[in-house]
Amino acid sequence: MDAVTNVFRSIFRDREIRRKILIIASLLLVFRFFAYIPVAGVNVAQLQTLFGQNQLLGLLNIFSGNTLANFSLMALGLGPYIYASIVLQLLTVVYPKLEALSKEGEYGRQKINQYTRYLTIPLAVLQAFGMYALLRNQNIVANLNPVDLASFILTMTAGTMFLLWIGELISELKIGNGTSFIIFAGIVGAMPGLLGSTLQTVNEQDILKYGLLALMSVAVVAAIVFFNEAIRKIPIFYAKRVKGSKSYGGQSTHLPLRLNQAGVVPIIFAISIVLLPSLLANYFAGSSNDQLVQIGTFLNTYFNPNGLYYNIVYFLLVCAFTYFYTAIVFNPQKIAEEIQKNGGFVPGVRPGKPTSSFLNYVATRLTVFGAIFLGLVAVLPSMASYATGVSTLLIGGTSILIVVSVVIEIVRVVEVQLTSRNYDRYVN
Repeated sequence: MDAVTNVFRSIFRDREIRRKILIIASLLLVFRFFAYIPVAGVNVAQLQTLFGQNQLLGLLNIFSGNTLANFSLMALGLGPYIYASIVLQLLTVVYPKLEALSKEGEYGRQKINQYTRYLTIPLAVLQAFGMYALLRNQNIVANLNPVDLASFILTMTAGTMFLLWIGELISELKIGNGTSFIIFAGIVGAMPGLLGSTLQTVNEQDILKYGLLALMSVAVVAAIVFFNEAIRKIPIFYAKRVKGSKSYGGQSTHLPLRLNQAGVVPIIFAISIVLLPSLLANYFAGSSNDQLVQIGTFLNTYFNPNGLYYNIVYFLLVCAFTYFYTAIVFNPQKIAEEIQKNGGFVPGVRPGKPTSSFLNYVATRLTVFGAIFLGLVAVLPSMASYATGVSTLLIGGTSILIVVSVVIEIVRVVEVQLTSRNYDRYVN
């Protein structure tokens, strides 16, 4: 706790860090400003009533930072970009040219990011049209002529790309990931209104339930901090070499393998997929076709956010994406090659391929616990609702995980930058 306090104090002393923080805050204010400018032709009052009655839409509204309930210019949020990222990462695994491109360092990452932005545009167009069809079935938007419909779709697509541009500007400041910052700002921005509406329903009989929920929240925050900071230290020894009159090496260090190497990305990916059946159910429910209505009823029965099947699928998707994303960000072969190149070795393990296999074995075992933890955090809202009987508070483990993880990441990045800029002062 003292380390966090010292970092925040140092932020205001370092001119460069302070400048970056102020720029990020200004960009987030721009995002929040545009989040309250509604798209023309939408009955906002009726839309907010619909969101208040539908828990699924309420959950989506939280992650969008209340942009959906207002149906602002940024109502689609970063959803199309997240879907595009999932598609590109899956293609990276199965398409050899993309896989080779991903291994070309910074150039490869920039090209893949460029392809992701290109793919975001058609996905945003499709999602905007789907949103229009859903709202039209609910009589919130009137039938639009082709010109007005094109304007509607273009406005929402432009809002997503503008939001993506803000996220990239934040990422360029190297304080944290811009996408995570945007989602973080959306969740924090939605919290006051959500807590206020929840407190209005509190009565004397519910005080014990809300007290239990508060204790659970504190326990969840503590668990998230513990699992985010938990690492497995792999000892690394460097052989002593003598060159002329000087000796090199002979040192020992460790390779930190994080228990949760994937961060919040698996949950963001999983929730983007698991919500699709529920959205389709809401769309089919207003159809005049009996077969589509039956399909909508089936999907709504088995993919209700409070239902057992929904939470099982959600849990399994989070676990699967945790393994998938960890395999992308953690390359044991490359790490083993770097260790061998610098004359290092893991005690009891031969350099080269055996070291790579050992690191992969350890990382796989760690990922089991990390995946289970992320899965439990993802389904925490349903567990908390079942234990306390409180269903009005939609901020669950996923939101808390994103908020806590972003704050921890900011502190970690700023601390590294402060240390590198003031190395002499930190050593003395």
